[in-house]
Amino acid sequence: MELRQLQYFLTVVEEANFTRAAARLHVAQPGVSAQIRQMERELGQPLLDRSGRRVTTTEAGEAVLPYARAALAAIEGMRQTVDEFTGLVRGHVTIGVVSGAATDEYDLAALLADFHDEHPQVEISLTEDTSARMLTALRRGELDLAIVGVTDDDPLPGTSLQVVIDTPLVAAMTPKDPLLLPVGRTALPLAALADRPL
Repeated sequence: MELRQLQYFLTVVEEANFTRAAARLHVAQPGVSAQIRQMERELGQPLLDRSGRRVTTTEAGEAVLPYARAALAAIEGMRQTVDEFTGLVRGHVTIGVVSGAATDEYDLAALLADFHDEHPQVEISLTEDTSARMLTALRRGELDLAIVGVTDDDPLPGTSLQVVIDTPLVAAMTPKDPLLLPVGRTALPLAALADRPL
């Protein structure tokens, strides 16, 4: 059995689809299927149920899954240990970015370029989404880091927060808008805008 087969198996399980798994692995889909079939022949049991729209694990596949994860984690641990002796940092980091995060105040491209210069063996993946979805992905372990917009300084359970830009939210309205009463009002609760068309 080869480590590549274990990686293909885990990726198909995570994606629940051979085509998406192949795209994520950057290999042809028939190659992924062939490697998993070979692994199944070697083990003498089907590991994946391909009969539905989604690929799922069989009972044997579910039993094998923790061992496949442990084997790949052990190999990665060995690599990291050796890398510590040579001073080389390698791996993969997945970063989520809210739309509009790259500004003059926060030059994300320059930060990533500097990080890549310091750690050329670390692969960086960027994804863009809403703050709420990225916070969920962060808690699930699908993201390593997320640059999001939040309305308070309290981190969500299971996360920590570092403020990189503090930008006030401003409501602009006509001078006769009732929200400006009493005269001289300078602050509004966000709830005051909830039912207003923006």
